[in-house]
Amino acid sequence: MGVMVEGVYHVEDEGPRTASDGSFRREPSNLREWIGTPGHPAEAGRYHLFVAWNCPWAHRALLTRALLGLDKAISVSYARPNRTDQGWVFDPDGPYSDPEIGVEALHEVYARHPEPYTGRVTVPVLWDRERQRIVSNESADIVQMLGRFEGTPVLRPKGLEREIDTWNSLIYERINNGVYRAGFAKTQDAYDAAVKVLFETLDRIEASLTHHDWLCGERFTEADLRLFPTLARFDVAYHYAFKCNIRKLSEYPALWRYARHIYHLPGVARTVDFDIYKRGYFSKSELRNPLGIIPAGPKVDWSL
Repeated sequence: MGVMVEGVYHVEDEGPRTASDGSFRREPSNLREWIGTPGHPAEAGRYHLFVAWNCPWAHRALLTRALLGLDKAISVSYARPNRTDQGWVFDPDGPYSDPEIGVEALHEVYARHPEPYTGRVTVPVLWDRERQRIVSNESADIVQMLGRFEGTPVLRPKGLEREIDTWNSLIYERINNGVYRAGFAKTQDAYDAAVKVLFETLDRIEASLTHHDWLCGERFTEADLRLFPTLARFDVAYHYAFKCNIRKLSEYPALWRYARHIYHLPGVARTVDFDIYKRGYFSKSELRNPLGIIPAGPKVDWSL
């Protein structure tokens, strides 16, 4: 993955960022304006998303768009599933082309941002087509911003905000990012610590879902949405490619029922592609899969 420096793209391939103890460190997003503030009104047809099917952070944005019924209000460009030395790239036409600007690579979108950008070139990107600038490349913010469009269902009900944020924090650090801390660990100690925390947290959620339909009780919220992208990739990718293999998701009765319930909510299945996930996470990698051989299985049945 390359990097932008003062608006100019530089090819690099240093691999995942790790600390001195071998543990994975995710760099924060740094383009964080907000829909609903001056200059960015919540208007249908004004915004465009740049995403990639196999990125779980981009999946958050696609899920929100689908669950809030914003498919017609916000358009989307899908990058090719696997990155090149140009980062996320687009075909000239077809399902992985960019109908919005016509760029060949995502870094060209970042280069069009009026203030010269320095940082990683990541998805999702929320683009303001009227002002010709990036609103945000932080998926957590995008999830909340899309909820500001009039008439959309409420993902952060009043009275549940604190509980939602507690779950969000736990899920991000220990599960969403936790699988990467295991998969990208470069020492045994870093891996052991990451896997231990990951499965302790899955066990905790399993216990909670034994008594409730959703994380915050009897209502689907933003916390459930933010957990789902990791669950959707767990058995086909993280369990094997990232060595998160103490248990499969399908071996957790309550979590497995819960994940399939979300999958069958209106619009959700259209945001999921298990084959792309498998091909993406088993793509050639010196760290995880040096030969680039993609396994035939597993076959996971997500029907209810």
